[in-house]
Parts: sequence; structure tokens; C-alpha cells
Amino acid sequence: MKTPIESIVFFFVASLLGATGQFLYKSGAARAGTGMWSYLFNLRLLGGVACYVAVMVLFIAAFKRGGALSVLYPIYASSFIFSAIGAWWIYGEPLRAVNFAGMALLVVGMCLMGWKPL
Repeated sequence: MKTPIESIVFFFVASLLGATGQFLYKSGAARAGTGMWSYLFNLRLLGGVACYVAVMVLFIAAFKRGGALSVLYPIYASSFIFSAIGAWWIYGEPLRAVNFAGMALLVVGMCLMGWKPL
């Protein structure tokens, strides 16, 4: 079964939204108090939840169009790469050689998972 390009694009956008959701959770958690209300009325935390709802909608849309799990889920793994780069850019978290090696392995894994030998 060939995965439609539209499904691949949906999962790529979902990976960007998943990484964005993580940043909204982190920044929202930093602003939250200790009570439940500070979580429920925290716009950044709610934005993170909205990102994950959008991710699930994109997953469903991609699968509805005939996307294969073995092709699409490795694409979503790129959210780890986007999160690491974003953490470096936004929070100044260090990226070391081992982090770049892990990112390279993720990309190689994504390619291998989608590769269909002749």
C-alpha cells in the first residue's frame, strides 16, 4: 500500500504541532501556580492541549486517506528533532554531538521505515 503524500504532509505538520505543544506546556508550567485552577485557566497550557487535539485530527485525516502506520509514525518522530532544536534556540539548552547523532539516527530510521525495496 502506497502512502499518499497528503498523509505524509499531515504527519509532518502534526510533528511541528507536537513540538509546539511541548513548548507551550513547558512555558505554561513555569507560569502556573500550585492549584488546579492555575492549570485550567492557563492559556499556554490550553494552547498545548489544542496543539495535541490538532495532532490527533491530523492523524485521523492521514489514516482516512490511506496512510500506512509504518511510514507515518516515523515521520512523527521528527517532533523530537524539532523539540531539541527549539529548546536550543528558545531556552539555550545545549546540543551536543551525541544529540546530533541521535537526530541523524532518527532521520535514517524514518527513511528506512518508509523504504520499500524493489
